[in-house]
Amino acid sequence: MKTILTINSGSSSIKASLFEANGSRRDFRYGHLRDHATAYDELMRELGGHTPDLVGHRFVHGGDITDAARVVDDVELARLKSITHLAPLHLPGNLMGLELCRQRFGVPQIACFDTAFHSTMPELAKRLPIPSSYGLRRYGFHGLNYAHVASVLPDLIGSKANGNVVVAHLGSGASLCLMRELKSQDTTMGYTPAGGIVMGTRSGDLDPGVMLELAQRHDADTLRDIVFHQMGLLALSEGESSEMEDLLDSKTAAAKLAVEYFCNQVSGSIGNLAAKAGGIDALIFTGGIGEHSAIIRDNICSTLAFMGIRLDTAANKTNSTYVEALGSKPICIIPADEEHMIQQLCLHL
Repeated sequence: MKTILTINSGSSSIKASLFEANGSRRDFRYGHLRDHATAYDELMRELGGHTPDLVGHRFVHGGDITDAARVVDDVELARLKSITHLAPLHLPGNLMGLELCRQRFGVPQIACFDTAFHSTMPELAKRLPIPSSYGLRRYGFHGLNYAHVASVLPDLIGSKANGNVVVAHLGSGASLCLMRELKSQDTTMGYTPAGGIVMGTRSGDLDPGVMLELAQRHDADTLRDIVFHQMGLLALSEGESSEMEDLLDSKTAAAKLAVEYFCNQVSGSIGNLAAKAGGIDALIFTGGIGEHSAIIRDNICSTLAFMGIRLDTAANKTNSTYVEALGSKPICIIPADEEHMIQQLCLHL
């Protein structure tokens, strides 16, 4: 065994874990970030003089490659820098952590890619309805956590794990994935992590005409900032907050609308994926909102009884692993753990 440091830099948080050779694990959490650099400085202080054997990094986008993980040499680093435009909210932070750890630790750095899990999607799910000559397609994201969910699901629901399972990864960034045989068949995010359902500061899918209109009003840099930082729940709540916890605590009509809009989109996406699959066998919640908000889970599932999805009120309130009512299809809460998957990919590589 090797001592492995994993770095998971999200759009609004950094989660790191140190997996010791003796099997122990130390977690480091930095949330609600405005400045990733400060969090990395704090992580280095907390690590003290500890030097891992390997450092594994979550990379939100891997581009067109299907490798789940790669050792980062100078060539791979240059490739990663060349695709930052595909995930401008995430990849700069991913690269910052990588460069910092390269300077700090003289050990191999391994990039683990969120997009790789979705390489199993059929062409029908990957294709965009635009000329193929543009070279653009749907990639899908949150793959490291979907892979983690897939790794633990059989122990939780047995053979039903191999059926049609919808996993809802709900946090500041949010997406849903349809799995069959524990492999990705479809997902809500597309070419970039800005697509799909509404998120904290990202709109999700929009009428292309809206983007054309905004492009008439703003230059490219301003529009990029709007797309990644000024839309979503923040916009729906009229600038009140992008955080679901704040919106649930708020009494304003705008906050209430933002919450209802989010739940409506998630419910609709579950129905959409179920229709594509001919029904689903289980529903899984994960991610910060998915794991911790009983109200959101209740609102999402309230219209899904026709699909055999019904929550147990008491179990849901306590964030139990199993939250389905008697007679319902399985509904589970699985805590996100990209760090464990990164560790496994590093060891495998």
